Amino acid sequence: MYALFKKELTGFLGSLLGYIVIGVFLVANGLVLWWMPFSNILDYGYATIDPLFINAPYVFLLLIPAITMRTFAEEKKTGTIETLFTKPISDLQIIAAKYLASLVLVIISLLPTLVYVYTVGYLANPRWDIDFGAVWGSYLGLLLLSSVYIAIGIFSSTLTDNQIISFIYSVCICLFLTFGLSEISNFNSVRVIDLLIINLGIAEHYNSISRGVIDSRDVFYFLGAVTLFLAAANFTLQRRKW
Repeated sequence: MYALFKKELTGFLGSLLGYIVIGVFLVANGLVLWWMPFSNILDYGYATIDPLFINAPYVFLLLIPAITMRTFAEEKKTGTIETLFTKPISDLQIIAAKYLASLVLVIISLLPTLVYVYTVGYLANPRWDIDFGAVWGSYLGLLLLSSVYIAIGIFSSTLTDNQIISFIYSVCICLFLTFGLSEISNFNSVRVIDLLIINLGIAEHYNSISRGVIDSRDVFYFLGAVTLFLAAANFTLQRRKW
C-alpha cells in the first residue's frame, strides 16, 4: 500500500497537474485576501482571515475533482487497472492509497496559506490580535471538507474511464451536497424537514466548525461521508470484477 501511495503522490508532484492545483489555489485565495474589493483585508479595517475560508470551498469545488478525476478513470482507460488488481493488496488498500495521496497534495496546498495567517496577525493592531481559535477551527473544517470532496472524486472516478466525465460527476455531487440541499430546504415549509435536509448538506457542518466550535456531530458527519463514498467506490470496483 505504501508503495502505491508513494507512486500516486510522486505522480502528482512529478506532473504539471500537482503544481497547477497548488498554484491556482494560492493565487485565487491571494487575490481574494489582498486585492478583490469585496474581500480585501486591507480595506476591512480589522484583522481577519475569514475570506480565505469563505472562498476556499469554491476553489476546491473545481480543483479537487481535477486531482481525483484520474485516480481510477485513467487506470481503466490505459488498461493498467487489471495489473493493479493483481498486486498483493486489497481493493480497499488501493482506494486508501489513492485517497491519502490526494489528501496529502491538498494539505501541501494549504500549508503556504499559513503565511497569510502570519501576515494578518503581524499587521493587526494590537499585533496578533486575531481569533486563532476560529482560524484553526476553520483549517480543520477545510481539511474535513477536502476529505469529503476527495472521497466523492474517487468514487466518481470509479464510475467511468473518461476523466472529463469523472470530473463532471464529482463537481455535480459536491455542488449538490454543499449548496443544493440548502436550496432545496427553501422550498419546504415544514421546519423539521428543512433542518433535516440542511443537516444532510456539507455547508451546515463546515460553517459550524469554521466558527471555531468543534462539535463531535460535525466531525462524525464528515468522517461518515468519507466512509460512505469510499465504500461506494469499493463496491463499484468489486462489481466490475463480477
